[in-house]
Amino acid sequence: MIVTKNLIRTFVTGDIVTQVLKGIDFESKDGDFIAIMGRSGAGKSTFMYQLSLLDSPTDGTITIDGVDTHTMPESKRVEFRLTYFGYVFQDYALLPELTALENVALPLLMQGKKRAKAYKEATTALERMGLGHRPNNLPSQLSGGEQQRVSIARAVAHKPKVLFADEPTANLDNESSEAVMQIFKELNEEGQTIIMVTHEEVYARRAKRLIVIDDGRIKSEEKLHHKH
Repeated sequence: MIVTKNLIRTFVTGDIVTQVLKGIDFESKDGDFIAIMGRSGAGKSTFMYQLSLLDSPTDGTITIDGVDTHTMPESKRVEFRLTYFGYVFQDYALLPELTALENVALPLLMQGKKRAKAYKEATTALERMGLGHRPNNLPSQLSGGEQQRVSIARAVAHKPKVLFADEPTANLDNESSEAVMQIFKELNEEGQTIIMVTHEEVYARRAKRLIVIDDGRIKSEEKLHHKH
């Protein structure tokens, strides 16, 4: 699904050059559930931003589903992100003036779906997250855990090829974090590919593969086996 070769990302601030990613070779397959860990500043979020085309590498290549993204014009990248990917962030990133249902429907409408179809799919996704009874609530009227479930509904309503989650449990209490991880597990069991950045090892170990990034390189990789 995603292959990177010698991925390098350098940031330049004035005269200071910081190499955050120092040549990463990586491969993810269809149906993977990958957790990426690493100390603060190790490059894990930067790495995920490259994989998910939210940022471009300084050097190296990223091939997604056989498509070389290096030569892709920005308009195509935007379309690719909208169609192929779903995103969940630690701060939920919901639009505060839109209801839960409108937040979930928005990317579907942006993909050109007719209003009735977009709202039907959005409703299904919200119900799936156990929020079928709160479609008209604004984010401010929902708890953190509920807002995160709305953001997961938004991320998966269009059935993306890859779901990216950046510290999805960082702002949540244990109970809400458990609920989010349970949703990820079920989605993955249905075939959803998930790539998640987390600093919480207990949640990282729920994935199928655990990758540790240290100082801009992959330090270790572990295949995790779960008892059913």
